[in-house]
Amino acid sequence: MSNIKTWEGDADASQTAVLKAPSEIEVQQVNGRKLTNFLMEDLALDYELLPGENQVVFTYKTIWAKSGVVRNGESKVHVVETAPQAVTIDAQAGETYRFSFEPPTNRREAEAFAGDFAADIVNSSSDMVASSGAWDGRSAERGRTATAPVGTGDTDAGGENDADGGTLGELKALWGEASEEEQRAFLRWAFE
Repeated sequence: MSNIKTWEGDADASQTAVLKAPSEIEVQQVNGRKLTNFLMEDLALDYELLPGENQVVFTYKTIWAKSGVVRNGESKVHVVETAPQAVTIDAQAGETYRFSFEPPTNRREAEAFAGDFAADIVNSSSDMVASSGAWDGRSAERGRTATAPVGTGDTDAGGENDADGGTLGELKALWGEASEEEQRAFLRWAFE
């Protein structure tokens, strides 16, 4: 799987950094841009970051098998998930970063861990470069599109400014990246 781009527009891949997220970490947004949810949640993913400060919002989520018999319709697992966390990474082009934390070994530890969760971000030399904290609900939208220019301008066909990173802009970006088959499948779904 290729890296997930966390901004709109074009940028030279050699001028980006990479954030490696293990399967327990679900990155929800980078610099205020919400990221795609994948059908399978247990994926280790790599995210491309533009150089400079990047605010990454994420949660830590694990599942643990239930012991004993489960009733009809009852989940067979316990889900342990943290509240959203945020970390600001001062990304350097060409660098690789990863999450660092001591994973719990059982469900009780995971539940205690989730209540007081924090992760460090380390670089390729294993030096800590940032630590996460509870997310205050505010996104760091810092005009990243200025660093990665968007196509032909900052207006859409309707004349409205699309640089606000709103849902319409996100949908347009996704549509442009979708294959013809994915576009047809979406249209069938939308109009059924």
